Amino acid sequence: MSIVIKTPEQIDKMRVAGQLAGEVLRMIGPHVKPGVSTGELDAICHSYITEVQQAVPAPLNYKGFPKSICTSVNDVICHGIPGDKRLKQGDIINIDITVIKEGWHGDTSKMFYVGEVPIKARRICEIAHDCMSRGVQMVEPGISLREIGRTIQQIAESQSCSVVREYCGHGIGEVFHEEPQVLHYDHPSNDIKLVPGMVFTIEPMINLGKQHTRLMSDGWTVKTRDRSLSAQWEHTIAVTPDSFEILTRLPGDEI
Repeated sequence: MSIVIKTPEQIDKMRVAGQLAGEVLRMIGPHVKPGVSTGELDAICHSYITEVQQAVPAPLNYKGFPKSICTSVNDVICHGIPGDKRLKQGDIINIDITVIKEGWHGDTSKMFYVGEVPIKARRICEIAHDCMSRGVQMVEPGISLREIGRTIQQIAESQSCSVVREYCGHGIGEVFHEEPQVLHYDHPSNDIKLVPGMVFTIEPMINLGKQHTRLMSDGWTVKTRDRSLSAQWEHTIAVTPDSFEILTRLPGDEI
């Protein structure tokens, strides 16, 4: 599969989908509090996407995934399946939203604190956010994905954290996951020069401990092997003629 370069008109449509995904994260924030279940958060998001936004939750039934959002708590790196688990004071949770509107995808995620959280939990969330935002701000025509991955890896490791290797960012458009793969660490295969019209996600998964992962028996949930905390933030980025645009960033929001 080759990299699909989007036209300005197609990016306009992706911007609509991206803004909707961002709106879901903004909407769900007040509901993230001690006592709520991840299944309840999923139900709220599903109703909002399908009824208010008149859109489609991309994860639902994607390769068999059973829910409309991903909820990854504490040592869950990614792809946590919403269910009966109730959030408790001090938890951190990544909520990952992908919306399809008129055939185009918008993909974004962020970390939420459940009440007051321990210093180490706040620290990993802040380091992961720094990795993502610094990577995003490097985007411009001519730079390589490898340079971005190298910088993200350097930031994480300078704080004695690690970058997950098995899961990465990706091209996105009419297809949920397309080329290129966006590795968040230095690797020769990631030596792809950016050109205007490329659209992809930057979504580094940063562990407080070692990089190693374990896939749980449900076939989706990925946890840190050493049970250390993990954090992730994600935006969908379009390469413009002279810089970048964050399609999932709402007006007034920081990166």
